This record gives sequence, structure tokens and C-alpha cells, in this order.
Amino acid sequence: MGFDNGTTRKHVAFLFVFAILVYFVGSSGLAITDPVESNYTETAKEMLASGDWISPRIYGDYWYDKPVMFYWELIVAFQLFGVTDFAARFFPCLFMTASLFLTYAFGRHLFGARTGLVAAVLLGASVEGWYVGHAVITDTTLFFAMSAMLAAFYLGYTRCGRRWVAWYYLAFFLAGVAVLTKGPIGLCLPGLIILLFLAWERRLKELLSLHILAGFVLFFAVCATWYAPMVELHGTAFLDTFLGVHNVLRATVPEHPKTSTWYFYILVFLGGFFPWSVAGAPAAVKKLIHRDVYFPKDTKTRFLVVWAAAVFVTFECFATKYITYTFPYMMPLAILFARYFAAHMQLTRVIAGAMTAFLVVAACLIAPPKMDDHSGRLAAEALVPLAQQLEAESGKTPVVVSYRTNYQTSLVYYSGIFVERLEPQATIDELRPDGISWNAKDVMPFRAIEDLPADRDIILVTGAKGEHGGELEEKDLKRSLTGEWKELMTAGNRRLFVRLAEK
Repeated sequence: MGFDNGTTRKHVAFLFVFAILVYFVGSSGLAITDPVESNYTETAKEMLASGDWISPRIYGDYWYDKPVMFYWELIVAFQLFGVTDFAARFFPCLFMTASLFLTYAFGRHLFGARTGLVAAVLLGASVEGWYVGHAVITDTTLFFAMSAMLAAFYLGYTRCGRRWVAWYYLAFFLAGVAVLTKGPIGLCLPGLIILLFLAWERRLKELLSLHILAGFVLFFAVCATWYAPMVELHGTAFLDTFLGVHNVLRATVPEHPKTSTWYFYILVFLGGFFPWSVAGAPAAVKKLIHRDVYFPKDTKTRFLVVWAAAVFVTFECFATKYITYTFPYMMPLAILFARYFAAHMQLTRVIAGAMTAFLVVAACLIAPPKMDDHSGRLAAEALVPLAQQLEAESGKTPVVVSYRTNYQTSLVYYSGIFVERLEPQATIDELRPDGISWNAKDVMPFRAIEDLPADRDIILVTGAKGEHGGELEEKDLKRSLTGEWKELMTAGNRRLFVRLAEK
């Protein structure tokens, strides 16, 4: 897997330029969106402000949604580059770049330099590869850690190099990183892949190796760096929410029932691996027609097939389905598909060139306004001076509430203002987190309509016209809320109303 010749150096230089174009160009202009990205950035921002790098927190309360690794990445980026959009997207871009080099190195080891290079390009110039490489979510870190872990296991299994045992230890270290990134799935999924592969190889005794047993010691030591202090500090509150809601419940109860269909991940594959899923379709159909389909006989192809299939089937069985859940199969898919596209380089160059150009244009021109539509950045730019003006005039900090629209954590992240979700008290009682249920995600601050103070200025944020909740008018406010309300402005996808304090 070493980079030891002129051809490889040229490939590495090409991939470096390719990654800069596809992932870093335009990333600073992409706003943090709701509802997912903003949760991560606001949590990291509050952890940085508190000086507590162990306990994730949001809106001033502890938050057990995900493990700590991605928050650490965001905190480091915020310290290096400031709390900016570029900083938030820096590590996803970086880990996706690292994933391209990993794909190249592993593909090169298995099938040669050309196949490795094509595999990296297929991964990088795909719709889902581009999306995940820019998204402020845990999936890019998980993808790199899990892919590197499985590649390291394979190198240890095939006794690659004089010190092949070190690959096993590296695999367990990376499994620990994956569990620090996403939770138990970081070990369970690659563990299932390895188990199925060894069963196919009839080499299950490999699991009884002393190096495997010692590797588990290393794995638990890595995990203990965060899980041990979290259990000690937060006890059952952490275990019930993190394991109960965000792992067991996610696997057994659909969070979004509309996407819980058997064909969901088929569509994700076709769209996520575009354009390669479409460009490779004729060859696949031809093989089926001529019945030129068979179980792989060589070890390396078996490993890739088990890897890809196990990821797909596992998440097909999950009740909750997300677009990015099956992303871990993209590296083996890219390497397998690269064997076909490496034999058709003219076609590959044309598609890759066109797709790269499109992705650069998308990052710079197409995506920014679309992402602003799902972000509170523009609303925050209007909210901050308005709140400052009202505070200067009244001497009191205004109350800011979000009403009859989807709550925007990004508004809190960009403005630094404590925004409360305004609801009737009875509704708040129903939404409060209680036990192992999806209500555990409703951790935003609430304010009861009945508790709106009369002696403070109120800024009410609602949806823009045509959006969810966006048909709210001043007359509607007068019917549902007391006092005189005045609409001041529209900012991005939000409208701002004000009710001045009673004199």
C-alpha cells in the first residue's frame, strides 16, 4: 500500500487537486441548515464556551444524542478558524478527502493503481459522496474510521507485510474511534461484516487469535476515554437516552414512517451513486441477460461483496431509515465498479470531468441559496440588531420566541440568542422528553403562551409566507396571543413580529 513510484505520486497529486475542487471550493458559502447540522454546531459551540469537552450540551442542558468525536472535531475547527461556516465543514471535507486516498490505496492494493484511482474518483464524483463530504454530520468521520478499520483487518487477515499483526491492532483502534463517533454500530456493523466474511472463507478460527483478543483490550481502552467519564458523570440518564432512544429505538421504531419502505435504499443507491449507478447499468443488465453472474471465488472480491451487502441488508432491516445510513458501502462499491470503469477510461474521463465541473458549480452557485432556505442565517442577521435596539430602548433583554413554524436551532447558533418555542402549556406537557420515545429529541427551550410577560418586549419569529406556518398574520396573533403585534420584516425564510412591553 505504499506510495513508492512515479505513477502513484501522479495519482496522489491528481487526487489532491480533485479533492480541493470537489470538497473545499465553495464550502465557506454553505450555510448551516436545520434540523440536523445546526444541532451539531450549536452543541460544539456551547461545549467550547463552557470549557467542558466531555459532556455534550445544547440550550444549556446536557444532550446525549451522539458520542463526542464529531463535537471534538468541530471544537478544534472553531478554535483554528473561528466559529464560521468554513470551520464547521472543514473536518467533513478533510475526512472525505482522506477517504478518497484510503479508497485509492486499498483499491490499488487489491486490483492495481488504475483501479484504485478510478475507485477514488467514483466515490468522490458521486452525489452522495459530495453531499456527505460537505454535510456537518457524523457520517464522514464514521465512514473513514469504519472503512479504514475493515481495510486494516483485511490486510492483517491476508498477512500483508512483515508486521501484519499491527494491522489488527490498527483495526481495533479505529473501531474504537468509530464507536466514539456513532455508538455501538461502529463495532457491530464491521464486526458482522468480518464474521460473515470469515464464515464464507471457513476461517472462523481466526477470531480466536490472541491478536484479536488483545485488540479488544485496545478497543475498550479507546472507548473508555469518553464513555467511562460519561457514565460516571451522568449515569442512567446518559445510558437510557443514548442507548435506549438513539440506538435501540432507532433500530426498532421508525422516526420518519414515510421513508420506512422496502425500496428506500434502492432509490438511495441509484441517486446517491449517480452518475455511476446509471452509467454502469447497461453492463449490469447485459450480464444478467447472458447469465454472466456468479459468486466471487477470490478472497478480495468476496470481502468487498460481503462488506457492501452486509451494510445494505443491515440498514434495510432497521425501522428508521436515513439517506446516509448505507453510505459505509460506498467504498467497496466504488472499488467493485472501478473494475468495469477502469476498462472504459474514455467514458470514465468524460463522466468524471462533467460531474466534477457540475459539483463545483453546485457548491458555488446552486447549493448556497438552497441551503439558506433551510437555515436561520439570514433571519439571525436581522434578529441580532433588532434585539440590541429593543434592549437599548427599554433597558431589558427582549424575549424571543419561535411560533407556528419549525423550530430553528440554526437561528440560535448564528444569533447567539436564546430562542424559545412558543406553545400552549398543554402542548408543552405532551412534547416534553419522557422515557424512551422520540420526544427525547424535543430538547429546545419552551415558553408557554400563558407565561408571556407583559413587561418585556417580545420578538416573535415565524415562517415566511408560503412556508409551514407562514400564513400567520397580525390579526391571527391578536386572536391567539394578547397585545398589539406589529410585523417588522421578512428575513430569509422567517418573518419577525414585535409586541412592545406595556407601559
